[in-house]
Amino acid sequence: MAYAHLPVRTTDDGGPGLMTAPPEGYAPHPHIGGRTAALRALAAWRMEWPGAPRVLLLTGGAGSGSSRLITGFLMLCDPEFRKRLPLDDMDPSTVPPDLPPPAVPGTEGRTAAQVLWLLADHHGLNASRDSEVYEQLAALAEPVTVVVPDVDLAGPVRGAGEPARLVREVLKPLAATPTVRLLVDLPRAYAAELAGSLPPGEVQVLDLDDPQWADPEGLVLHAAAALDPQLGAPELPFTSDPGARLELAMAIAQRAGNSPLVVQLATHCVLMAPEGFDPGDASLLPSSVDEALDLHARRLGADPQTLRLMLAPIALAESEGLPVALWGQLAAAVAGRDMSADIAGGMLLAGPFVQPEEDRLRLLHPALGAAVRAGLPDLRTAQSRIAVALLSAVPGQDWGQADPYVRDHIAGHALEAGQLPQLLTDPGLFVHADPVVLRAAIEACPPAELGPPALTYLRTAPLLTRTQAPAELRAALLETAFVEDGLFEYAAAVHRLGFELPWQTVWNVGVPGVSAVTVGRLPEGGDSVAVLVVPAGTPGAYSLGEDADTAVSIYGLVQPVQLAPDLDPATILRPSEDERAEAPLFLSRGADYVRVWDRASEEVVAALVSDVPFTAADLSPDGVLLVATGRGVKALRLRPRA
Repeated sequence: MAYAHLPVRTTDDGGPGLMTAPPEGYAPHPHIGGRTAALRALAAWRMEWPGAPRVLLLTGGAGSGSSRLITGFLMLCDPEFRKRLPLDDMDPSTVPPDLPPPAVPGTEGRTAAQVLWLLADHHGLNASRDSEVYEQLAALAEPVTVVVPDVDLAGPVRGAGEPARLVREVLKPLAATPTVRLLVDLPRAYAAELAGSLPPGEVQVLDLDDPQWADPEGLVLHAAAALDPQLGAPELPFTSDPGARLELAMAIAQRAGNSPLVVQLATHCVLMAPEGFDPGDASLLPSSVDEALDLHARRLGADPQTLRLMLAPIALAESEGLPVALWGQLAAAVAGRDMSADIAGGMLLAGPFVQPEEDRLRLLHPALGAAVRAGLPDLRTAQSRIAVALLSAVPGQDWGQADPYVRDHIAGHALEAGQLPQLLTDPGLFVHADPVVLRAAIEACPPAELGPPALTYLRTAPLLTRTQAPAELRAALLETAFVEDGLFEYAAAVHRLGFELPWQTVWNVGVPGVSAVTVGRLPEGGDSVAVLVVPAGTPGAYSLGEDADTAVSIYGLVQPVQLAPDLDPATILRPSEDERAEAPLFLSRGADYVRVWDRASEEVVAALVSDVPFTAADLSPDGVLLVATGRGVKALRLRPRA
């Protein structure tokens, strides 16, 4: 998890990295181009300088440059990146010594639990519970250094509130661990909450909007570099002339206040559409993200609301961005009118704010998305229209044929629309959607609003995510879970999804306390049966005597019919050792798994995993698997192999 492996924002606050030298005569950091005071504080934290806090919280307003600062600082902490930086020419108080790189668990798109276990894996901890991770970190011989970037981007579903969960469930106990030196980049409200949980001497909040850490000179350098034709800007009267370029850069920085993002947007808008721009008119320069959107639209003769409607589907997109192919359809859905002409000729209008990535579109910065979402008349209505449009984009309602974005992220849109429970009735969606994303969305719903199928999915989801099961195995595990919960029509629907499932769950009985199961046959060539060892007093069970702690229940093996309690278990014919040895299948069992093997090929033909331990298992010679857990017993008929 060194910087080289850290997933960071591909677009961030501020402009190009190459800057002219500041007045002190030192070379600026090539990626940051300023922020000397803040870099000194970060370096002091890294060096454990006397008086430096153990926990440093980096924050600021949206677009303040915190992510860019963290990225540049991590370059100084990574042995490989250090080789590419002019360290000898930089201010020595901003350069930490060549120490082992800190642990950097990437947060973007990850749950709080995933971030914690990334950290546990990085340090090779032998923990099985969250609490053990903190205990073992506290017991390490040497302090550990951890950098957590982009807390605001945590979570596979934006509407599920994962940043708050990350702060409260992971970062607070991590910050309270005395052996952990922690640097976190997080929104201002969460920084105040986390700081309030620690003694004052152990924590410092570094707010980049505070005058102490602001960087007005750096903003001028950013703007000037972005306008420089030698660094890629087009040749224009106000870019080619150094004096005019510096004058415009100073005007842009002054209007932008403390926001590198506003500087970036201002230069993007000017350079992408310079026609009609007067560098001497300061009213054409934005002072906020919202104003950047409005000024650019008006200068191009467009309605600012049209620009926002064009950007709305991208601002509402989940995860890695919006597929280009869906842009026009979803823009029309949000606007309630045909937007195809606007989209077709609108890249000059939307271009300064959008970053294309292969076949996806993302906004240049999360703060842009927040501004566009805040400007929508009704966020729920917009998300509802998007969810309906995505649902209509599923070919023949076959989720296996749906665009991956539609399949995996419709739940996130439905969640913000307040309509997710209504969506959670389709076994095809349960099977094909990314279980990490779908689970996060469902967990964000009040349990009282969820129907039985969704509750079954939620119970099964930890198995799906833990095993990273492909769609066919997800289908098999959900099929047996639906039978276990009495949702037989949903189990039958799973079999109609086109998979060759390894089994069909034929029955389930909720008999508690089963300690052993055996397959057998009734005497004289009778039907196959399942013999269950159950606690004494179980209704319908055969008593083994007044002093016995257990009794025996007998069920039909292919029909969940309990046989008469006076049937003597001793009359049941069990498979002989020779019969078992000659059977084409055999099984092996662990605490939470049962595997069925083909004897001839020695290949696994079926693997059943459980969210509760198995207490017993048996396999009939003709391929009916009988398993027991603390919840009961079920029989699964294995699919014959070709």
